[in-house]
Amino acid sequence: MGDPNESDTESETHVDSNTETPKGDGTGAGYPASHSSEKAAQIDEAQRGVQNIQATTLAWSKTSLITLLVLIWVLSLANGFRGSILYSLIPYVTSDFSSHSLIPVIDIVAGAMTSAVYIPMAKLLDVWGRAEGFALMVFFTTLGMVLMAVSHNLETFCAAQCFYSVGTNGLIYTYCVLAADITNLRNRGLAFAFTSSPYMITAFAGSKAAEGFLLNVNWRWGFGAFAIIFPCVCAPLFTVLKFNEHKAKKQGLLVKKESSGPFTIGKVWRALVDFDCELQTNQCNMLGVVLFAGGLTVFLLPFTLATSAPNGWKTDYIIAMIVVGIVVLGLFTLHEIYLAPVPFLKKEYLLNRTVVFTCLLDATYQMSYYCWNSYFTSFLQVVSNLEVAEAGYVNSTFSVVSGFLLFCVGYLIRKTCHYKWLLFIAVPLYIFALGLMIHFRQPNQYIGYIVMCEIFISVGGAIITLIVQLAVLASVDHQHVAAVLSLLYISGGVGGAIGSTISGAIWTNTFEGGLVRYLPESAQANVTTIYASLPVQLSYPVNSPERIGIQKAYGYAQTRMLSAGVGLMGLSLIWIVFIKNLNVGKNRQTKGVVF
Repeated sequence: MGDPNESDTESETHVDSNTETPKGDGTGAGYPASHSSEKAAQIDEAQRGVQNIQATTLAWSKTSLITLLVLIWVLSLANGFRGSILYSLIPYVTSDFSSHSLIPVIDIVAGAMTSAVYIPMAKLLDVWGRAEGFALMVFFTTLGMVLMAVSHNLETFCAAQCFYSVGTNGLIYTYCVLAADITNLRNRGLAFAFTSSPYMITAFAGSKAAEGFLLNVNWRWGFGAFAIIFPCVCAPLFTVLKFNEHKAKKQGLLVKKESSGPFTIGKVWRALVDFDCELQTNQCNMLGVVLFAGGLTVFLLPFTLATSAPNGWKTDYIIAMIVVGIVVLGLFTLHEIYLAPVPFLKKEYLLNRTVVFTCLLDATYQMSYYCWNSYFTSFLQVVSNLEVAEAGYVNSTFSVVSGFLLFCVGYLIRKTCHYKWLLFIAVPLYIFALGLMIHFRQPNQYIGYIVMCEIFISVGGAIITLIVQLAVLASVDHQHVAAVLSLLYISGGVGGAIGSTISGAIWTNTFEGGLVRYLPESAQANVTTIYASLPVQLSYPVNSPERIGIQKAYGYAQTRMLSAGVGLMGLSLIWIVFIKNLNVGKNRQTKGVVF
């Protein structure tokens, strides 16, 4: 299979942020007619949403570029606060509903829903536009946080979590697509590092804020506050995108779609057709979206339902759903390769060696991570005797380390123009650190050793998360940036859902049994209550026989969860061998005033 970077991407016109652009008044006066027509001709082959962003980068100034990068940074800051606070609160939410052990189930359901909508999301960004897709994700995020704030049972909270996860993951996905739109490949690692740097701040401030909500207000306002904050933070970014898109239209770089006449059902229908059609061919490909979303949901649901099924994994409908899901996903693949008039992803990209094995690497990494991380903050509070904020600090080690490290990694990629060599450092380091954690994540271990392991894990994990994005983006042209990123995010979402399933299965089959084994006779009657509630676990004094028994049960379960994570991550050593070491310095993927 040929390298896509050897084809038409080499011949693209590229003007980076150091290129002088003609001055104008925003109406196109500074551009000769032939100049505007020449620029417009460069973007007329792409879908409408891609045309919009290409025209925007051709029309805007360096100031607008810098403004957008700063606004993405501010959004990352707010998103980091949101994630840090809410992650610390969720164990207490589930405990209020007497369902502390169901944390992985929430992750599975939310992960399945999120993964199922990445393809429609990519199509929305490509056909309707980046700004429109961004606004929709803000709406889902806000709706999810409002519903979580008012939920009074686990079912409502789980449904709210689905909206919330679709929205927040969609926002992260959208601003990653935007970062790819406004940077060239050589500098993209630095751009991703810049937009990730706020997590160094939120790692500490977010955990302390979560403790403040719990002690001084309640967990509901932890969600409710961000339902107010988030739309306010996101509004300026949407405004900048739409303003510069309008500027491109005034300069003649983008033909304005007809919108005259009253609102009609016909216009709604045409908008829906546009959502899943190439503008040039007007051929519908909705079947592919339905096949993928349906197949993925049916495949992942058994991982949630198996524990409550009459005969567990041997139950007939559990087996049937897995088989049907695999078959439907297979039909989706065949449809995309052979039947789709306008495929979600071109055949040469869908079968591209780098894309396939990078997605496998990301799926394996997420699977391994969620095998052991679901109960980490609970472990730190119960076994290491840390406060909520302190547990949050330790759990946020990844954010602090990656915030600094990614700048170094981005700079190394800029200088060498290659990325694969970093995987041969990151993956073995991650496996080594995870193996060390098996020994140190036990009762009566010095917390410093756990932090040390977390630092090593963070170094390896941060490099992996950056490289997988660069690798898939380097394998496609600009038209398919959103599509290939959605494929990567789907792989990670599926891996995370499977990892959460493994984590939940191990926890269910080890922690409760460990409590029965290690608790003193006087506490045996309370095993079910202890199993279901983190506050009940913390209510027993440190060094009491009951607390020591609970700590031993945690250690018994955590050892097996970490072992599963190490075993799965070993597969990554195979995947990285098959990833191509593409030259990101030669691939000119974007046009206009970009970083």
